[in-house]
This record gives sequence, structure tokens and C-alpha cells, in this order.
Amino acid sequence: MFAVVSMFAKRQSALAAAAGRPPQPRSLKGAFGPVLAFLRRPPVAVAGAATLLFGAVALFVAVLGDPSAGLPSARVDLKREVRAVAPPPTGLEAFTAGMTGAYQDLAAADAAPGATGEATLTLPDGATVAGAGAAITAPRLAASSPLVQAPIAGLSEPGPSGALPVIAADGRVPAQAYARPFRANGKPRVAMIVGGLGLNAVTTRAAIERLPPEITLSFVPYAEGLQGWIDLARAHGHEVMIEIPMEPTGYPDNDPGPYTLLASGGAADVEAKLPWLLGRVTGYFGVMNYLGDRFMASDAGFSAFMSELRRRGVAFVDDGLARRRPGAWSRATVDHVVDETQSPTAIMGRLTAVEALAKQRGAALGTGFGYPVTVEAVARWAAGLDARGLQLAPASALTRSG
Repeated sequence: MFAVVSMFAKRQSALAAAAGRPPQPRSLKGAFGPVLAFLRRPPVAVAGAATLLFGAVALFVAVLGDPSAGLPSARVDLKREVRAVAPPPTGLEAFTAGMTGAYQDLAAADAAPGATGEATLTLPDGATVAGAGAAITAPRLAASSPLVQAPIAGLSEPGPSGALPVIAADGRVPAQAYARPFRANGKPRVAMIVGGLGLNAVTTRAAIERLPPEITLSFVPYAEGLQGWIDLARAHGHEVMIEIPMEPTGYPDNDPGPYTLLASGGAADVEAKLPWLLGRVTGYFGVMNYLGDRFMASDAGFSAFMSELRRRGVAFVDDGLARRRPGAWSRATVDHVVDETQSPTAIMGRLTAVEALAKQRGAALGTGFGYPVTVEAVARWAAGLDARGLQLAPASALTRSG
């Protein structure tokens, strides 16, 4: 009993002593120890740090606003740029497109064949034809059979832009009077027209001087000094033609040039434009179309055009687009365009086709543009025709009364 009373007395004494002292402060470690221990766990620490970061950013934006709100800004729609399509060339551009480089140094008679790296083509008679960009090496020909100088009296009348062809009072017609005289020798006849001439002086002179006089030359009506070229060609024995621009499919995006005869224009359009085209020069026996598939399919316009040529005694040669369409004073249609592919091999292949057709039916007509490779190939080809049993004829010799 005494022991129990003694322990109780000591407890009471301790409480009494404590009651007289101020309370002792409780430490943070003691208060938050369990919480800190929980937060020290790795997963909880990472999650807590992320929450704290996002909270700080949100608080910063809420208090200060968008940090880039006051800066200049622009909104751009990103779209793939569409590559522009080049417009089709005009008629004048089409006559000269891509030809400048090919005409360089054409007059150099000693230029090496095959200068462009293309293989040189050997013809059956041993002559050679160089690549498309090489100089023309066919020899110059002396003017041995000149034609009478134009104009011939009685075959023209004044027009609004120059002298216009007419049938003379005695019945002579330009289609005959300005044609190169021809006498058949019984062999199959082949004729060739080289066109697009007059715009480039070097290639025009090369065609006049290096092609045999039986080759017919066709000139662009827009060329400057055109009468001088006509006179020079006739002095070298070439009969000549003028090219008439006509409306093609795709016009006006595909534009042959000024004074184009339009399918929708009818007779009035022909009457307004044809005098300018025909009055550019004198001395031509006939005209050719330049493009014109739409115009030649129009009854009113094309019929008016052909009737005017007939009235004036002028021949018409088409490039194959107007077969069996009658009219003009005399008519012919080209059988083969020889240089649609501008390489010696391709051109010689087409010239061989002209020969084969001539042997089959007695006569054939080809045409080509005045590219250097065309002039070179035609000059070499023509030199061996007689040995191959053919007669070279002017285009007028293959026309028939319209």
C-alpha cells in the first residue's frame, strides 16, 4: 500500500511542478514529420514538382497576362505554290523560237560536221549531214539560172498596202509567170518547199545560196526587207511563195501573228486582211498556209480566201490540212513534212518517204522549215536525186488547176 501511495505522490508532485512552468513549443519536424516522409517518396516528389511548375506558370499568366500579347504578330496561310504555265508563243515568236543558237556561225563553210556530238549521217551517194546545231557545210551554188526580176508588167495593180497580183489583160497569170520554168524528163518528180524564211538573215541567205534553184522557198510576210529577199531568191533561180497566217485550234492563245484570217470572220475578214498580206511583195507564184486548221474548216472564210486567189491568178499549196478543198487558180497539197523531228536521221527518213511516194505515183511534194539541219539535209539529199532515178522539180510543177 505504501508503494502505491508513494508512486501516486511522485506523479502528483511532477504535475504540480509542471503546472508552474510555461508550455514548451512543439517543433515543425515533430509536427510535419509524417507529411515530409510521405513527400520524400520518389513518385510523389516528381508529381508534386510538376504540379508546382504548372501552378506557377498559371499564376504568372493570370497575374501578368500573355507575355507575347503586346508583341507584333502575323498570321500566314501556308499553301503550296502553283507553278506558272508559260503562255503559248505568238505567231512571230513561233517563227523564231529557239532558233538563235542554232543559227550561230552558219556561214562558216569549214565548220566540222557533227559539232554538237550527234553522229554524222552518211547518204547513199557518200555525202554527209551534220547535227542540228552545226554549221551548214553544203557548198554555195553559183546563180546560174536567174528568174526574171519582179514585178512583171501587167501582173499587178495598186493596193492599200502595196502592189497586188492580178491576171494580166492578155491572160497571163502570176501563178505561171512567176513560177520557175520546168520540163519533165520522164523520171518521177520530187519537189521540196523550205519555209519560214526572211526573219533570220543568215539562214535565209544559206537557203538561197546553198539549195539548188529547183527548191521552192517560202517567206514569212512579217519579215523586214522582204522584197530584197524575194529578189535575191529569184536571182538565184528559186521560185517563191508567201505564208498566210490562218486561225488554228487554240486561238488566240495559239496566235499565228498579225492579220490572221479568222474562221468566224467570213468573207469580210478575208477582204479586210488579205490585201495587206498579198501586198507585202511582188514576185511570188503562190501562197501557203501557216497553221489554220480552224480557218480552213470554215466554209465562208476559206471559200472567200480561195475565190480571191483564183480571181488574182495565184496558186495555193496547203501543208496537208486542206486536201481536196478546191479553189485558187491552181492547187497542190504537201505529202510529207520532213522535219517534224529535227535530226539528220529523221529528216532523211522523211525525204526517203518522199522519194518512195514519187516512184509509186509519179510525183511527190515535201516541205520543211528553214532550220540549219533541214537546209543541210535537203541540200545533200537533192544533189543525189538524179543518180537515184528522180527529177527535182519546183513546187509549181506539181500544182493543178483549181
